[in-house]
Amino acid sequence: MAANREKMRRLIERLIPDISLQKMAERLVPKHFTAKPRLHYVKTLNKESIESNWKILRGAQTELSDDDQQLLADPSSLEYIEAFSKNIENCIGTIKLPVGIVGPLRVNGFFAQGDYYLPLATTEAALVASYNRGACLITKAGGCSVVILNDGITRSPGFVFKNLIEVSQFVLWAQDQFEAFKEVAEQTTSHGKLVDTFTTVEGNHVYLNFDYSTGDASGQNMATIATAAVLKYIASNSPIKPKHMFVEANFSGDKKASALSFLSVRGKKVTAEILLEKSLVERYLHTTPAMMVEYWRLAALGGVMSGTMGVQAHYANGLAALYLATGQDVACVSESSVGITRLELTDTGALYASVTLPNIMVGTVGGGTGLPSQSVGLKIMGLNGKDRVHALAEVCAACCLAGELSIMGAMCAGDFASAHQSFARGVQHSK
Repeated sequence: MAANREKMRRLIERLIPDISLQKMAERLVPKHFTAKPRLHYVKTLNKESIESNWKILRGAQTELSDDDQQLLADPSSLEYIEAFSKNIENCIGTIKLPVGIVGPLRVNGFFAQGDYYLPLATTEAALVASYNRGACLITKAGGCSVVILNDGITRSPGFVFKNLIEVSQFVLWAQDQFEAFKEVAEQTTSHGKLVDTFTTVEGNHVYLNFDYSTGDASGQNMATIATAAVLKYIASNSPIKPKHMFVEANFSGDKKASALSFLSVRGKKVTAEILLEKSLVERYLHTTPAMMVEYWRLAALGGVMSGTMGVQAHYANGLAALYLATGQDVACVSESSVGITRLELTDTGALYASVTLPNIMVGTVGGGTGLPSQSVGLKIMGLNGKDRVHALAEVCAACCLAGELSIMGAMCAGDFASAHQSFARGVQHSK
């Protein structure tokens, strides 16, 4: 990473004043004193295992008190602690986040139909209020239209060969093995299906992406286990043996924003749109459609010039809060929040708005969706259990549309900073 020489000097002086080069070096060298004790891992959690881990922590970290332990390992958490056994290691309890409700949000989708209450878990003041305002606007307009465009999840195993001769021979062999790969992969799961593969060659490296459908689960573990089984088949049956092979070679876009998002899909690719009359924009957002489009044009170019992956305001805000409240893999916000927001002014002066998200990674079964609190979040939405994952993905896109309309409206009306002061600091400002 590059750093300006003068800025680096000032940073060191500010963070570590009056330190000599010798002292600085001493802080950075490896040290080999006895490490603090490790916590105990058990396959099935219980009150005794939690107490044992807290005993270790409190012995090594003297600032911790009985009250601190009670905040994480409270009676309610301990009552359900066994339910977390397959979701966490070295467990010491649960963390509490405030949960607010957005809605009703009216969604007119292929799968999601009707009014939805959305649970958002967050510590950011004004976030729930902002998304709620967007939801009220959408509902007042009759709801947004939402469509699933694509569905799938990828794993991208990588292979290393001696040279391009071996690469070409392997690729030709692998192209004829799809049915065998499919059979092997689907023996590992009753829900996942291998749908397609595509191959990328770079020198003596081969990336063999596997596309799966995963039913109602988010499916990341499902895809990993299935792909590992295929790699065992390749190791046993390929006439050209790779020097090395790895179950994931960083070509799938897993937990990161990538250009691949707009060429393929990771999770659910969803688009949502709405047409808002001028009077509604003025009433709920305190601005005009023309000003909204003007701001969108400026912000879109700002995103392009700064190199953002996609162009949008804050998908991550709503998705992270919704993922936390419903037991999704929150790290997948990194790819889920890639997308495009677009605003246009119609011939009649109304506002057309759309969002397109190519990587909404959600599930209604598996992962954290069955945990006590998170299952309640899905029940609030009426989207827990089987045959509801596509509806959940559509609601996620609608949620993002609500957030985009509200935040851009606040920017146009000059309310963005004052709203955060009001909600986060309790300071009221008159205009």
